[in-house]
Amino acid sequence: MTTNTNTPDATNTANDERLRRWRLVLGGDGAEGTGRALTGRDAAMDAALSALYGDGGATGARNRTGRAAGLGASAPSVARWLGDIRTYFPSTVVQVMQRDAFDRLGLAALLLEPEMLEAVEPDVHLVGTLLSLGRAIPETTKETARAVVRKVVEDLEKRLASRTRATLTGALDRSARTDRPRHHDIDWNRTVRANLKNYLPEYGTVVPERLIGYGRAARSVKKDVVLCVDQSGSMAASVVHASVFGAVLASMRTLRTRLVVFDTAVVDLTDQLDDPVDVLFGTRLGGGTDINRALAYCQSRITRPADTVVVLISDLYEGGIRDGMLKRVAAMKASGVQFVALLALSDEGAPAYDRDHAAALAALGVPAFACTPDLFPEVMAAAIEKRPLPVPALAPDEEAGH
Repeated sequence: MTTNTNTPDATNTANDERLRRWRLVLGGDGAEGTGRALTGRDAAMDAALSALYGDGGATGARNRTGRAAGLGASAPSVARWLGDIRTYFPSTVVQVMQRDAFDRLGLAALLLEPEMLEAVEPDVHLVGTLLSLGRAIPETTKETARAVVRKVVEDLEKRLASRTRATLTGALDRSARTDRPRHHDIDWNRTVRANLKNYLPEYGTVVPERLIGYGRAARSVKKDVVLCVDQSGSMAASVVHASVFGAVLASMRTLRTRLVVFDTAVVDLTDQLDDPVDVLFGTRLGGGTDINRALAYCQSRITRPADTVVVLISDLYEGGIRDGMLKRVAAMKASGVQFVALLALSDEGAPAYDRDHAAALAALGVPAFACTPDLFPEVMAAAIEKRPLPVPALAPDEEAGH
């Protein structure tokens, strides 16, 4: 016998929950139509939402619904509000609400106060905001700011470092192929393909006259990696992730890693790669973009082109010499460099980018695409092994870089 769960009580409960959620979304204006009153924890959540999205009128700022935002821009009230939203909402929602508060109400300046930084939920976007403040951060706040940045960096390293090292170590081993492998180093897939002409149908097997295997990784440097990172304001999250990955790659003995950041100037931060926090505080978010100049610097540091991977991380809005940029990419590829162009290195989805420049790079055999931190190890492994990059599928209107 089956039980009918569509009882009047179950239906009423579901309807009540829907009304509750709509009431929290709509904000309780007289015309919102739910007729739903909130009490207890729901009322406290509604107050926290109304402070940011409601009709308090304290700042005169307006959100996308047209209602005035009511969160006053004073450190004590904002700090209390930050504590409230951390109590009532999960971390992912808190981070979104923080970004809305800073972006819509102009509260970024309050991050210059230590009490505010201690109340904020650390995430990549907060680090980007701190870096954009740069020298405006007073001495009394710098240590707190470094502590916030370090927490985010350490969380990213825990999530990304082990998989990155394992993936790239395997790629480096496979890239050193040998025709006289030990038994445990035989690459059976490639060996079978190379010996298909020796198939014996009566035995249903292939005679492996030629063995292909993985070379054992030596302690010497196998590949050079150059990370060339655009530090214009729109690339904040990419700068954070690139700094973490740069530190991880620099920790691998078989890679020689260089990190170069640029706007209209070029800064080599390679000597700070042992601490990505130092790297991040060595960047200067904002300003223009001169990709050609940055690539010229990177090109001048390449000594083993056939064993070098250059990763350009930029939205490709070039303020320098466009033709010069493309000629440098073409010259590096012709010399044997594996060139990778990433429009972003973040979890933020499809970025804005210069489609003409992306199409021009694609014509040179360099697809430009946005890359998530989780995909980056696979991209680097493919570049090291000189095989096609795992370019994610894009919507039709996003395919200019392919």
